[in-house]
Amino acid sequence: MKIQAPVRKNDTLTVDIMDLTYEGMGVAKIDSYPLFIEGVLPDERAEIQVTKVNKQYGFARLIKILKKSADRVESKANIYSQTGIAPLQHLAYPAQLAFKRNQVVNVFQKAHLDIPVQPVLGMDNPTGYRNKAQVPVRFIDGALMTGFYRKHSHQVMPMEDFYIQDPKIDAAIKVVRDILRRFYIDPYNEETHKGVLKTIMVRRGYYSHEMMIVFITRSKRLPAAREIAVEIKKALPEVVSIMQNVNAAQTNVIFGDETKLIAGRDFIRDELMGLKFEISAQSFYQVNPVQTEVLYNKAIEAAGLTGNETVIDAYSGIGTISLAIAKHAKQVYGVEVVESAVMDARHNAKINGIENVSFTLGKAEEVMAQWQADDLQVDVLIVDPPRKGLEASFIEAVGQLKPAKMVYVSCNPATLARDLELLTAQGYEAESTQPVDMFPQTLHIESVTKLVLK
Repeated sequence: MKIQAPVRKNDTLTVDIMDLTYEGMGVAKIDSYPLFIEGVLPDERAEIQVTKVNKQYGFARLIKILKKSADRVESKANIYSQTGIAPLQHLAYPAQLAFKRNQVVNVFQKAHLDIPVQPVLGMDNPTGYRNKAQVPVRFIDGALMTGFYRKHSHQVMPMEDFYIQDPKIDAAIKVVRDILRRFYIDPYNEETHKGVLKTIMVRRGYYSHEMMIVFITRSKRLPAAREIAVEIKKALPEVVSIMQNVNAAQTNVIFGDETKLIAGRDFIRDELMGLKFEISAQSFYQVNPVQTEVLYNKAIEAAGLTGNETVIDAYSGIGTISLAIAKHAKQVYGVEVVESAVMDARHNAKINGIENVSFTLGKAEEVMAQWQADDLQVDVLIVDPPRKGLEASFIEAVGQLKPAKMVYVSCNPATLARDLELLTAQGYEAESTQPVDMFPQTLHIESVTKLVLK
């Protein structure tokens, strides 16, 4: 029997918005048939036009809001929604935090996990927080332009104020763009795969204020590179590092394999949790330093360290968590699959004079299996995996190693819930989850979950 949707494409309807999906889309129902609409909030009434009809659900665009939610705030600029930079900008910040907590609560409920979820820890100022920017460079309206991609497209929309980035970074991008125009640098053309400059990346130390500029080019040569560097350092005294990365491939991946120094040094310095870090062009370093300290303090609190524990930090990156917990533990073992990150972590331990930490290169599950074979007694395991969560083989390795406590730092509630179910089968019980808003104005939510071996 063919199911007939109760709406047709181009229908104009008046609807009541009942919910918000985890992607930030409003939900309205016509005879139990869901329509997803961007830019609307629960408790709003809106006039909409149906744009797409599938068997089970459809999509519509907002024409006009007829009744506003009490949680609606004035959007700063449409471009932040069009590019996906700030999809929640129209939702008041306390309501953003409630929405994010509900994301975690909902996935736990679906997975039948009875774990208390604390109120989300937010920011005093939920804008201008990113310490890193990567902006595409294109030829638009007869000039070299910087901006950001329109959602679901390869079209670059010119922008100068990115709203969630450090305003000093936004200002630097503008200065660099104007210098590049003076030197007639040829922007990359995605259709013809010609041109020189693909992307500009800027990093800025939150505490140090040191700045790095990286030019990602299609060609090996960046014309007038030295002269450009001289002009940049004149205009931007904070810049201590100017780099070039070569990526000749036709790909969405930003960086290529070759990175070279144009001027200054090949890293910037910054601090986190009172520790010094040296950050290179491709180092993984948390982009919201204020909330990273909140997140790490919650992880340390969840670990409940007394100074006598042996701790494993799986997915240790450049050592930020390992080094932060070292003063609270007897010994910390970091394990990381990216070789350059392991080298960075060892160097960061050295510049901070921390000796009770070691870093091993390898897959966490394989290294942990070896440690178990060597009869290493582990008290606490800390994991901070990518969005895909933990590998099943890693969870099996945890079951063999059996640390008394585990701290799970997650950036994806769905994979967190899946992994907590699997860890329950290994004898672990999750005591509570503390969400932390690392990315205000966006849909993402991080969290810290404490687990104990039953």
